Amino acid sequence: MVSILFIWIVFHQVMSAYEQKKYPALGQLVEVDGDNIHVYTTGDGPNTIVLLSGLGTTAPVLDFEPLINELAKSNKVVVVEPYGYGWSDLTSKERTVENLVVEIRTALIKSNVEGPYILMPHSISGIYSMYYANKYPDEIKAIIGIDPTLPGALEYFDESAPAMPKYMSLIAPTGIARLVLYSNPEDFLPLAEEGTYSESNFKLTKILSAWKGYNKNVVEEANEIKNNIDKTKELSFPSDLPVLIISKEEEKVDEEVKSNETFYQSQLHNDTFHKLIILEGHHYLHWTQYKEMSKQINEFTKIVDRRLSND
Repeated sequence: MVSILFIWIVFHQVMSAYEQKKYPALGQLVEVDGDNIHVYTTGDGPNTIVLLSGLGTTAPVLDFEPLINELAKSNKVVVVEPYGYGWSDLTSKERTVENLVVEIRTALIKSNVEGPYILMPHSISGIYSMYYANKYPDEIKAIIGIDPTLPGALEYFDESAPAMPKYMSLIAPTGIARLVLYSNPEDFLPLAEEGTYSESNFKLTKILSAWKGYNKNVVEEANEIKNNIDKTKELSFPSDLPVLIISKEEEKVDEEVKSNETFYQSQLHNDTFHKLIILEGHHYLHWTQYKEMSKQINEFTKIVDRRLSND
């Protein structure tokens, strides 16, 4: 058994080295603190939308692809893959909200992507976007959240922060992720209608999942969630910042029961312009609702631009 495990690990490492040469980054790699972060840019338009992924989304550029293609028809769209994701390197730096935001910001600057930005966080990136908007308010034009995690969620729902066992970080380097991929590839792919994602996208998603599935940076980020929330739980959206939140529809059992919708409504109390949209779908709304999302986003940004031009 030990011999078989050793052979498998060697095979996985050889395959990973081969694949990484055969399938280079789709965007550009920029050096941040000695390691490389992958930044993908496409499209053109008056707004620069920066997509930020949820926890454990192995390859954000590939995962966001349908939404990227829709938004890029009238916007500049940027995806920053943090350390441990997609084609970005692994890092030894702690996965604190401060480090994550500095890394994202530095990667944008070094990629010559000029602000102000419209941050578009999915899930856990909502916390990082909240911190970014408060730390560098002049650089953020608006926030558009995809079912985002916000710092006040744990207290509102009286829940504890999630965590991952440290041994999960062995899944990627030992090749366990690759083994699971061979037996259950669908578990790593978006739940979307046929034709939404190309076969080449699925192929790359599986390959990158073998490299990066639940690596040490993802596990560390999961275990840093409580600390990151504690650091940001007193923050709110700046009063002059336009905010759009797109959330998934939930089955209402009782009007008095707390839900994502009631939580987001409690967070949208700024003075400028905010909007909440509820769509049917999965937590990964962009898998199925990318066209409707793009439509709503473009309408929102037009209103924001008109308001800014009148100021």
